[in-house]
Amino acid sequence: MKLSKFCEEDLMNFDLQGQTKADVIKELVELTSNSSLVRDREELLAAVFEREKLVTTGVGYGVAFPHAKTRAMKGIVIAFGRSEVGVDFEAMDKKPVHLLFLIAAPEDAIGAHLNVMARLSYIMKSEKNRERLMRAKTAGEVMLILDSAP
Repeated sequence: MKLSKFCEEDLMNFDLQGQTKADVIKELVELTSNSSLVRDREELLAAVFEREKLVTTGVGYGVAFPHAKTRAMKGIVIAFGRSEVGVDFEAMDKKPVHLLFLIAAPEDAIGAHLNVMARLSYIMKSEKNRERLMRAKTAGEVMLILDSAP
């Protein structure tokens, strides 16, 4: 699966400014709203926060996958954000999060949404991929990393 088909250059921020989990989620949703597949930014934001209440999406290793399935979306979108200083995301390993992927999907995209999450999880298990994403300078580099990972 080529994850780049769900990303766009204007859905990436290499210098997130948020200091808190809530601020970073707001930043990522704002970024996501650059996509024509977002019907309602506020509804998407509410859905992501609602999902985050269930259990943290900070999976460890400095990575988080905030996500939501909502009727605010016309298709699947992935926004990428990076925080050099790291954000307390209440991650499972209690470490700051530096790499964030906001995954937004329509309510009926259950299988596709899970496939995207599984693929991203697999890619982020690799320390080499995480290091490459921390060094990436362009959207093209990020998409290449996501698509070329074995």
